[in-house]
Amino acid sequence: MKTRPEGIGSANADWMGSLPPKLTAMQLKYLAVPGSHDSFTYWVDVQAPVGPDQKAYVVYLATIFRNVAKKVMVKWSMTQNLTFKEQLDAGIRYFDLRVSSKPSESGNEIYFIHGLFGHKVRDGLTEINSFLNRHRKEVVFLDFNHHYAMEAEHHAYLISLIQEVFRGKLCLVCVVEDITLNYLWDKNYQVLVFYHHPAAEGCPYLWPGNRIPAPWANTIDPIKLIKFLDTTLRERAKQGTFHVSQAILTPNANLVARGLVWGLRNYLVERNLPTIMTWVEAQRPGVDGVNIVTSDFVDLTDFANIVIRLNNLLLS
Repeated sequence: MKTRPEGIGSANADWMGSLPPKLTAMQLKYLAVPGSHDSFTYWVDVQAPVGPDQKAYVVYLATIFRNVAKKVMVKWSMTQNLTFKEQLDAGIRYFDLRVSSKPSESGNEIYFIHGLFGHKVRDGLTEINSFLNRHRKEVVFLDFNHHYAMEAEHHAYLISLIQEVFRGKLCLVCVVEDITLNYLWDKNYQVLVFYHHPAAEGCPYLWPGNRIPAPWANTIDPIKLIKFLDTTLRERAKQGTFHVSQAILTPNANLVARGLVWGLRNYLVERNLPTIMTWVEAQRPGVDGVNIVTSDFVDLTDFANIVIRLNNLLLS
């Protein structure tokens, strides 16, 4: 399987700005937008402690077996190969973000997390903002959907950081139906931030998590996943929101034990990607159709191009 299919480069760096007028005037909740699952996991820190998002027995095993256990965790924690900039250049516009403080560290610094700690959130957001400065018609969804080991002061720090980095690019909360690319361009908005925590209440630029549901199939079976995706798409119209179709499989403890040394990519993702991508290619955006579609390892297939091209169906 190719690890850098054609189109991964920067071919899609300006795809939103290149859409025809009919689509830029359409509600954004009806456009097809490629996204990444656990977007930040292209690097994790094996020297840091195991994250507070893990069950107690995982923390215990990592304490006993140390580096050996962490090497296994890396193989099952990493779901992306591309950096934020590389994902953005490839066309990814939705980012699934899980964050945490480091309980052993003083201060309020926040890190990305998925089993193991990743980069500082500040560095990731700065990288995204640099891209947006160069591509003024591109718009991103930042979905802060899991927060670990975070007290009120950590949330205050992160919310302040979001405002500090993006400033006037932040789209103020409004009616989802009002959001089109034309609307965002007119106001110079490029960032929609969703924050799944009560700390965001009353903040004018943090959209509540219920405006972007992302139903989770929680299965290792691609057939069950596809049935789940179809069912949740049929139900999305009555919600009146953005919608994330998580086209991902989730390993359980038994699967991890069987494929311990192989890892997520080799043992679960690669063998099932053809089935999942066949489903993606058959989709249509619009009412009752897909909106945001997420994938693991977005560089293993022509994922972003395939999702972006679905928008052509709205022109016919």
